[in-house]
Amino acid sequence: MSDYANYTVGWICAIRTEYVAAQAFLDENFGTPEFIPPGDNNHYTLGRIGKHNVVIAVLPDGGYGLSSAAAVIKDVIRSFPNLRIGLMVGVGGGAPSRKNDIRLGDIVVSSPRDGHGGVFQYDFGKVMEIADTEDGTSVQRFQETGFLAPPPVFLRTAVNGLGARYELQGHQIEEAIGNVLQKNRKLNRKYKRPQASSDRLYRSDAIHPSSEGDEEHCIKICGNDASKLVARPERDEDEDNPAIHYGLIASANCLMKNATVRDQIAAKKGALCFEMEAAGLVNQFPCLVIRGICDYSDSHKNKEWQGYASMTAAAYAKDLLNEIAPSRVEAETRISEIPGILSSIEKTTSKINASVQVMGASLGNLTTKQHQAAIKAWLSPSDCSTNYNKAIRQRHKGTGSWLLESDNFDKWKTDRNSFLWLHGIMGCGKTILSSTVIENLSSCRPLVYFYFDITDGDKQTFDKMIRSLLYQLYYQSSQAPPPQLEELFHSCEDGNIQPTSLLLSQTFLSIIEKTEEIWIVLDALDECNQEERAELLSWMKGIRTVSERKNVHLLVTSRSDKNDIESGIRKLAHAAYALEIKSSLTTTDISAYIRWRVREDDGLERWRAYPDIQDEMEAELQRKSDGMFRWVACQLDAVSSCLDLRQLRQTLRSLPKTLDETYARILHGIPEDYKKSAIKILQFLTYSRRHLWIEEVIDVVAVDLDESPHFDPKYRMPNQNEILCYCSSLVTTANVYTGRTQLQLAHASVKEYLLSNRLDDQIAPNFQIFHANASISKICLTYILHLDLPEPMNFDKDSSIQVLKAFPLASYSAMYWMEFAIGVEAADQDLQGLLEKLFYDKRFYQFCYNLYKPEPQPYRNPMAVEQISKLYYASACGLRGMVGSLISAGSHLNAFGEFDDSALFAASICGHCDVVEILLANGADVNKQEGYFGSPLHAASRFGYVRIVKLLLANGANINAQGGISSTALEAASSANHVEVVELLLENGADIHDRGGYFYSALAAASSYGHDDVVKLLLKNGADVDQGYPLERAASHGHKKVVEILLENGADVSIQGKEYGGALRAASSRGHANIVELLLKRGADVNAESVWGNALEAASTHGHHESVELLVANGANIDQSGALHAASSCGHERIVETLIRQGADVNAQFGVHGSALQAASSCGYDKVAKLLLINGADVNAQNSMPRASQNALAAAVSRGHEKVVELLLKNGADISESECHDRLIQIASIRGHLKVVEILLANGSSRVTLKNE
Repeated sequence: MSDYANYTVGWICAIRTEYVAAQAFLDENFGTPEFIPPGDNNHYTLGRIGKHNVVIAVLPDGGYGLSSAAAVIKDVIRSFPNLRIGLMVGVGGGAPSRKNDIRLGDIVVSSPRDGHGGVFQYDFGKVMEIADTEDGTSVQRFQETGFLAPPPVFLRTAVNGLGARYELQGHQIEEAIGNVLQKNRKLNRKYKRPQASSDRLYRSDAIHPSSEGDEEHCIKICGNDASKLVARPERDEDEDNPAIHYGLIASANCLMKNATVRDQIAAKKGALCFEMEAAGLVNQFPCLVIRGICDYSDSHKNKEWQGYASMTAAAYAKDLLNEIAPSRVEAETRISEIPGILSSIEKTTSKINASVQVMGASLGNLTTKQHQAAIKAWLSPSDCSTNYNKAIRQRHKGTGSWLLESDNFDKWKTDRNSFLWLHGIMGCGKTILSSTVIENLSSCRPLVYFYFDITDGDKQTFDKMIRSLLYQLYYQSSQAPPPQLEELFHSCEDGNIQPTSLLLSQTFLSIIEKTEEIWIVLDALDECNQEERAELLSWMKGIRTVSERKNVHLLVTSRSDKNDIESGIRKLAHAAYALEIKSSLTTTDISAYIRWRVREDDGLERWRAYPDIQDEMEAELQRKSDGMFRWVACQLDAVSSCLDLRQLRQTLRSLPKTLDETYARILHGIPEDYKKSAIKILQFLTYSRRHLWIEEVIDVVAVDLDESPHFDPKYRMPNQNEILCYCSSLVTTANVYTGRTQLQLAHASVKEYLLSNRLDDQIAPNFQIFHANASISKICLTYILHLDLPEPMNFDKDSSIQVLKAFPLASYSAMYWMEFAIGVEAADQDLQGLLEKLFYDKRFYQFCYNLYKPEPQPYRNPMAVEQISKLYYASACGLRGMVGSLISAGSHLNAFGEFDDSALFAASICGHCDVVEILLANGADVNKQEGYFGSPLHAASRFGYVRIVKLLLANGANINAQGGISSTALEAASSANHVEVVELLLENGADIHDRGGYFYSALAAASSYGHDDVVKLLLKNGADVDQGYPLERAASHGHKKVVEILLENGADVSIQGKEYGGALRAASSRGHANIVELLLKRGADVNAESVWGNALEAASTHGHHESVELLVANGANIDQSGALHAASSCGHERIVETLIRQGADVNAQFGVHGSALQAASSCGYDKVAKLLLINGADVNAQNSMPRASQNALAAAVSRGHEKVVELLLKNGADISESECHDRLIQIASIRGHLKVVEILLANGSSRVTLKNE
């Protein structure tokens, strides 16, 4: 039966075993179709089950995964437009638990649970920053994003009905399989039920050895040792066997072979099984997912049960279809007629493959905002608007006009590729000028800026700068996000992995290469960390290089006395681009500022009746200012305290000459009663990595280590605004966008002075790093130990919020105490006493861990906080002394953390080498497999801790052990660009050919992220240049340098690849024209076909015009895979024009949409439709596909595209037959397209009766 219109049920299989089982359960097998439309690469079997005609499709060999599934279903829907329902039937890996007794051969049916539609994609999510209500700080959490649609209601109803019948009568699945095998005896060997003894569930910590080829001999290698196995009673005769389970199916683009991660996800989400295809289908293909359990999603995965599990799933699917009446299926909407179905599948495929396709308006504002939030959480950009707003608030009106009106600035604004360096002495007003410039450029877009800030630890590094600039670019172009950043986000597992500064820098440069004009302002380069300035200057050189091709305006400021910055900048630009902020230029600004303060400042109000004295003050301050705004501000603060003329004149005569002298006087002048509190405030503000909220500082002041009790809320200041009185002129407040107030050091020069060796001997010790760290850590710990925590502690969100509201400093203290305690704990007995109190009362250390977890883990389970061990937490905090004390006191060395991670793992992943050393010396298990990141060696390799890697290897760490997301230590180090660790692992025998992990090879991991140095090192050491498809990965992510290296080392340019169908199609799909050109020159077949199509079709689909032109110029067959059809259906007018100009057949039929005109009409692209008509498209061409829309007009009418309908009618669309005309009106009215009805009525008879359905 070859009439495609007769098939209403689509049955999708991922592998050949499932395909065989599906065919075996057909009541009648009609064979393969006689005709398959061009471009459809699927293999089909047609048949009947009961009264349903079924089409069975299978994924390409080796092509399992979300994206392969989405690609297959796209062609199924095109070729079989009458399909109404879908079944995804096959095998999966079980997730057994105490709650769910899942055995091999059991069946799992997707059913909605806990806010999920039946399937959830566990490898698609984002790192969320959860803000603490009171303190404004945040904790990162991994959160799955997106919602996958549930099965259609009538399918779920059928599942319920079948389940009820099974419950009453029992099922006959075992008998049905027996009948099938009786008819097909040759299937017995592979598809019959294996021996019950082979159903072994190993403990999660029993890892299967990773040597190649041994998966079929697990029982010989791993054995039946009861200590390794989970004991389970046999099922009795009254229990269904196989059992049917209903609930959530976890889907991802990689194979689950990690029992620890399996258990984490099962516990957190209630997942019953794991598989690799469903998430690529359910939102586009209304279907039910049915999985037979063939393994337990662990390292013992093998194929022994695969055949039988395929049979159980197929048998259940047949029973389900027999439960559904054909008339009920016919009543469902055709899948092909679901609005935007094919374009939706294309977008899904693109997202799975880290597509650069911009998120369209169809995703909706909510989805866009969620995605923006995900990008922001991933980049964690510093908020420089606080610096800008503070500077603008402090600026006197008119300040900086000399710069804005200067020839230098005018030339910088108007010249192409301009550069301007403003430099001057400390305190001369550079930040005010930067902010003035930014304000002046407010109408220019894109405009990005960054303030390096020595008083804010979040604004002192190159990495923080590039993250902030990237996010600003992204935010300003949110309607069309930079595809390069979207690409990087997706390649980092949708924000689950942090990119290196190098990758971020390369991404920024690639974005501005595609930007016609951009404005960049960087303030205070000298406040960037000394060790990162070389990287900053190198990046600026890259910006200047890009400027030669584009129009980049770069303005930077810095102090004049920083030789490394000056020499670096002078190499970048001619001296004419440098402008020194001399006192002669700022005289007018300073004079205006002084006059404004003298005459308007409330502190100087007493002199308003004496204009001659005001003139005297102005003159003296102006004469001694020497171009320093900061000096003037401090002196005005000083004179405001003068109560009479004699005191005022004495102060003016003795004004300090420098800022150092100014600050020394301010410190010396602090009243003795205030001094202790002032020093605490200045210590916190000087050494903290973030600004403090004013309510936090209030509690810092309230802590007194010399009094008893050390802290009590009643000792808080009654008026928090008076906090400035402790050390005015040295600190200031800033109101941020949250409506809250921060306390900050008043100027960068304050911090520099306090950290210098220029303080007098009395105050200097308080600001030496050892003394300050000890003081801060003791205040934080004292505060924590005085919290009013219940016994036992409840760690739910509401309880935590209540504590944080009552104790504002709690979050800061929990997050930072260990940072200050490391390195000083051994030498401070008071601190040791506080640590003992913390670690011997689990309420307090678990409370701290609940608020801030020192180790980087993507998965979190708040319930596990109650099980956190003190040794684990001490190890994660890096406290060598406390770790030693706990071990001596009997703490278990392998005491668990949140996900059974050991103390050694915690120290390794947090980079605490000395703690690792003491744990190893006391016998910690060096090879224990842990959670998401694997073993301690995996963790240390992933984060680049060379010394720890050496220590672990020296103490027997298995260098080739598999586990965690990266599978091997070598892949972990390679993916994160840790060259020295990669070199060390190779020197110590790491297997460079290991095939585990997400990327299937270390080389593929390094290539995917563009780490060219690691790529070179791996190739030099014999890496297989094609293992894991590194060329395709590098090409898809736009890493041209890596592509060149791989090609030079013999990479096969024609290999099909894993996700795109080859490197050329990958580069074309992602719009990397430079790589497309390179691959073509190296012999890539421009017309190579894959399961995905070819390169021209990919570039046309995604709107990459430059790539299209390159491919056509190099001989691409324009009509081979429907490039014109693809471009038309996606609305890419310019590409359509190019393809037509190059001879594309405008009337060629392709897929369910028929011609390019019908595709454009169906999707509502009137401009494309007009272009096609002008170039000879047949307006009345009939679609050869059965049951599809008959022609372009019918397609446009059914989807309500008014402009297209009018265009087609004006260009001769034939509605002369009244039956045709009336049917179109019926379709439009039924679907609610009233404007289309009016257009049709105006163009023909109106005898039809409109239906209101």
